[in-house]
Amino acid sequence: MNKNDNHIRPLKRGKGIAKIMSYEEGIELELPMYKSEIKAGFPSPASDYIESTLDLNKFLIKHPAATFFVRVEGDSMIDAGIHSGDILIVDRAVQAEKHKIVIAAVNGELTVKRIQYDEDRLFLQSGNINFSPIEITPNMDFHIWGVVTYVIHKPV
Repeated sequence: MNKNDNHIRPLKRGKGIAKIMSYEEGIELELPMYKSEIKAGFPSPASDYIESTLDLNKFLIKHPAATFFVRVEGDSMIDAGIHSGDILIVDRAVQAEKHKIVIAAVNGELTVKRIQYDEDRLFLQSGNINFSPIEITPNMDFHIWGVVTYVIHKPV
């Protein structure tokens, strides 16, 4: 490390982030995609017709070089549909806007929260009424790492 690098600090996995994983292009895995949609209401007879195949990498990853995954730990985003153990697909190429769920670094710790702001104040809002919003002030070290594009839930 040279004298110009002493402002760089390692980031900690903070509240809500259990593990960080990068996207690596690999073997395509094309799975059968059935033409019939699945009804969430009254069941109907299923069709055996396969329309095409689906590669989840192509479906879920829009910007491979800017995409990473994080495993969630904790329940601060449970009301937003993000549960402990879920994997988030995060895209650094997507613009962070109001109401988007982001991975942010706040004073060296990573967290998953929703962006909120009013006229002149920025907040990171939890998805759980038991957690207070974090107001971002000018004296904080704050960076947005990326926008959550998909949530992969563990089966119940």
